[in-house]
Amino acid sequence: MKELRSVSVPGPFADAFRSAERYVEEWFRSFEQDPTKGVITIGGERYILVRAASMSVHFTEHIRSMYPGLEEAESIEVVNQLLFDIAHSLGENDARNFHEKMGVTDPIEKLSTGPIHFAWSGWAFVDILPESRPSPDGDFYLLYDHPQSFESDAWLAAGRTTNHCVCHMNAGYSSGWCTASFGRQLVAREILCRARGDEHCRFIMADPARIEDCVDRYFQGNGPDDSTP
Repeated sequence: MKELRSVSVPGPFADAFRSAERYVEEWFRSFEQDPTKGVITIGGERYILVRAASMSVHFTEHIRSMYPGLEEAESIEVVNQLLFDIAHSLGENDARNFHEKMGVTDPIEKLSTGPIHFAWSGWAFVDILPESRPSPDGDFYLLYDHPQSFESDAWLAAGRTTNHCVCHMNAGYSSGWCTASFGRQLVAREILCRARGDEHCRFIMADPARIEDCVDRYFQGNGPDDSTP
């Protein structure tokens, strides 16, 4: 049986992700680059390459500089929400386009293509943890790590220190993809972050009305510095 290469998931989810991996591999086999026209296409769609640090570290600093009257905590919150909202929209629209082009119709298969597409497009590897319950209803709960998150990697490579989580685009894009997959609004929150010294970049995804409760319950069983689920 083929081993998964671009995602790590609990055993019961493996078959769905094997199917999804075939879809995504087929999509990215169509990669074409023509520098004489300044065009990159995948699956017949126009793509662009953006340097990770420009999208995370420097963009964050630029946006914060636009609000000099805000307290530090407020400016951080403004930037974090902006990055999340941009990435959530990108993930939701990329998912709908991918599912339509590749003929993916089953909600679980739709969701399963997300982490694999995430890895192939350079956002991060995805490790879905066993506590996850990806049910298409209000009980949806996803606990997952993003090893090699482009945001944390960019901050660490730049030698920048931070006392807060930075992977808001990772959270936004992944929850946007899952929102499109299940046809119901989902949000994600980074709860541990390598850029601030944690062992993992760890996220919780849930219904917006339940996300705070899910985060609270996670930390009731795991201290803020304890990365073991």
